[in-house]
Amino acid sequence: MLVPRQGRRERPYQTDTGVTEDAASGRAARRGRHNDVPPIPPRTPDYGKRAARYDELRPADENWWELFDVLVREGELRGRRALEIGCGTGRLAAALAEGAVARVWAVDPSPEMLAVARARAPRVAFREAPAERLPFKEAAFDRVVATLVVHVLDRPRAFAEVRRVLRADGRLVFATFDPSHMRGFWLNRYFPSMLAADLERFAPAEALRRELREAGFVEVRALRLSQTRTIDRETALERIRGRHISTFDLLDETEIEAGLKRAVAELPEEVEYGLEWLVVVASCSSSS
Repeated sequence: MLVPRQGRRERPYQTDTGVTEDAASGRAARRGRHNDVPPIPPRTPDYGKRAARYDELRPADENWWELFDVLVREGELRGRRALEIGCGTGRLAAALAEGAVARVWAVDPSPEMLAVARARAPRVAFREAPAERLPFKEAAFDRVVATLVVHVLDRPRAFAEVRRVLRADGRLVFATFDPSHMRGFWLNRYFPSMLAADLERFAPAEALRRELREAGFVEVRALRLSQTRTIDRETALERIRGRHISTFDLLDETEIEAGLKRAVAELPEEVEYGLEWLVVVASCSSSS
């Protein structure tokens, strides 16, 4: 069951312009050229191994519910026939079905994540599928929604698939981190490779707008939402030990071990950090 909201406060958000910054890339390929060793294939995050503890390590707090309200409002999700892509453990799908009175379908490529989701939200129709190959006919949905998903997708393919399954007056709304979030992330101090890895994955607003228009969306706008969060030392250490975000799968074990050791030695009693969101709304037709 979802924890009911209490004492939430609405914070202002504004249109974001985004700043493009290309992270250093091709490191694996450069290593592969030495002594004719084949290039090291890129690591892929394993969400299945996170399924059992995902909600424990990343609980729905006041910030999560604020973001939920923004998605529902900007996407006009209430009462719609909606699809969530990359649904994970089903938290958003369940909230939409229960709190937004929406008819919800949801897909995720991880069977472990879907097992948790199906137990949580029996009213939602879950399917095992990637966002790049949606198992639905054309124009099947009024709305498509996602949170913290587009950074792990083949975005051009996924956006084209989303456009295919949306009605002519349909709308896509999703939340992702702005690149500025990565630059100020509290874990960068302990894991130096994390910033470059995430800047490669989290696209700025301009890139997202361009890709969505190329996929056939007519109007695209990006809103920015800033939040703050405070966690205690033990919670911070438990998240590191549990490798609570997928970026840990892109780091070397030696860096993870060294970073954890440094965090144990240096973390204060409380860790306060910001969250910088992009909420992107893409419409299939013009509002004029």
